[in-house]
Amino acid sequence: MRRQLSDTATRMFVERGFDAVRVADVGAACGVSEKTVFNYFPSKEALLLDRLEATADAVRAHLADPALPPVTGMLAVLDGELDGLVENLTADPDTDRALARYQRFGDLIRSTPSLRAYRSDVADRFTDVAAEVLAVRTGRHPDAPEPQLAAATLVGLWRVQFRALRTHLRPGSPLPEAIDAVTEEVRRAARLAETGLAGFGQRADRQTTQH
Repeated sequence: MRRQLSDTATRMFVERGFDAVRVADVGAACGVSEKTVFNYFPSKEALLLDRLEATADAVRAHLADPALPPVTGMLAVLDGELDGLVENLTADPDTDRALARYQRFGDLIRSTPSLRAYRSDVADRFTDVAAEVLAVRTGRHPDAPEPQLAAATLVGLWRVQFRALRTHLRPGSPLPEAIDAVTEEVRRAARLAETGLAGFGQRADRQTTQH
C-alpha cells in the first residue's frame, strides 16, 4: 500500500501540480481514506519524496562499516540510488518518455517551495545521521568539528549527484552516456573529498598515536 500511495501521488502531482492535489485525492485514487494515507506518510511532501528515508538508512549503514573509508561508503550509497533510478527508467520501453517524466518530477520539486524546503530538511537530516555515525566510528562527539565537516562533505556528494542528474538526464540523451556523465562528475567530486578527508575514519586516539 505504501508504494501504491507514493507512486499514485507522484503521478498525480506531476500531472496536475503539487498544490492542486489534496492528500484526500491521493487516498481516493487508491481506495483509502485521507487518515490512512497519513498512517503511512507524515506529510504530503513525504508522499513524493519518501524514498529519501531509505537513503538515510543506507547512509547510516555504509558509513558505520569500518571496512569502508567514509568516501567509499558514501559512493556505495549513491551508486545504489543511481542503480535504482536506472531500473525505474528502463522499466518503461520508451526511454525518452521515462526521461521526460523524470524531468517533470525534478521541475516539480524545484518549482514548489514546500518540496524544496522538505528536501533541504532531509539533507540536513542526512548530515546529522552521518555526523553521528562518524562520531561513534572515530571516538568523537557528534558536535565536534571533524565529524560535522566530514558529514557535510559526504552529503555534498549527494547534492553533486542530484545536480548532475538534472543536467544530464534529458529526453533525447542516450541513457548509458548520461549515467556515465553523472558517475564521472560524482567521482571527480569524490576525489576532491578524499583529499580533504584523508586519514579520517580512524579513531581519534589512533590518529594521535600515529602523529
